[in-house]
Amino acid sequence: MCGISGIMSPSGAEEAQLRRSIEALAHRGPDDAGSWVDVRQGIAFAHARLAILDLSAAGHQPMQSRSGRYMLTFNGEIYNHVQLRAELQRSVDLGWRGRSDTETILAGFEAWGVEGTIKRAVGMFAFGVWDNRESALTLGRDRLGEKPLYYGQRGKSFIFASELRALTAYQAFEPKVDRDSLAAYLRLGYVPAPQSVYEGIFKLPPGTLLTVRPGTGAPGRPVPYWSLLDVAQQGLDNPFIGSDDDAVNELERRLNEAIALQRVADVPLGVFLSGGVDSSLVAVLMQAQSRTPVKTFTIGFDDGLYDESVHARAVARQLGTEHTEMRLSSEDALAVVSRLPEIYDEPFAAP
Repeated sequence: MCGISGIMSPSGAEEAQLRRSIEALAHRGPDDAGSWVDVRQGIAFAHARLAILDLSAAGHQPMQSRSGRYMLTFNGEIYNHVQLRAELQRSVDLGWRGRSDTETILAGFEAWGVEGTIKRAVGMFAFGVWDNRESALTLGRDRLGEKPLYYGQRGKSFIFASELRALTAYQAFEPKVDRDSLAAYLRLGYVPAPQSVYEGIFKLPPGTLLTVRPGTGAPGRPVPYWSLLDVAQQGLDNPFIGSDDDAVNELERRLNEAIALQRVADVPLGVFLSGGVDSSLVAVLMQAQSRTPVKTFTIGFDDGLYDESVHARAVARQLGTEHTEMRLSSEDALAVVSRLPEIYDEPFAAP
């Protein structure tokens, strides 16, 4: 998890604003922080890094592409970036600076364009990329919206960030509550996308790209690069042909492939284990791929109605994982209530 932030404005962005913005996201990226400003173009990025791939300075962000055309601030992980590198390498010897997926994505932008690269990418992500040749800013979000991204036009300034709190650092930001969003919250218990609690600030919808150019006023509509409806329709048009055993084997193959891709990291990894079917299956397959005991983590509760730690403990014992269990009480939950506004950024009701 990293934090990204940026502003596009005729008056530019002061370093102090960028610093405040990224400090607001320090909890998302404690390993490194960086900023980039192009005064002539009136564009600036900031980044707080949680290092997962390539822990060296070669993974520092914001990061520029090899030709200098693109500048990227990126949050997330591209699970198939090694395969993408191999595909890129077949075309030209790129002379990689490091091993980060951010560098891979930038090379993809130069070879295939932004949309062409994102359509090839498997992962969870949110990003802002500046195209020097086209003088255009593009925001993107992963297919199912795992990574957050907020944006908005404030006067002549366009701002974006991983969390709303980072937007408050910019002088252009106006913290005016959106009455329609407030009404939706009171009706639904949350503020539905693409709205946010602030007037004129929006959530970028999952599976979309938004391109903004300086001096063009309010941004247009986000453009989908992927559709869940299309995927469902393709499944109906091309049903699985095979026996029940064939279906089970194919599901296991795909799950193993997904877990193998997501285990690629330069830091220790673990798995949340509730004791239910889904997390237990992930833990089983992850342990099957590991030569050493995987790390499993469980939250237990004093209230037996909600406690699944007994089941999780049994699964961990069966698999021989390195298991960690933490117990929470109702008092622990109540102690967090006063911090919920700073944790969540928006009104949110969870019974």
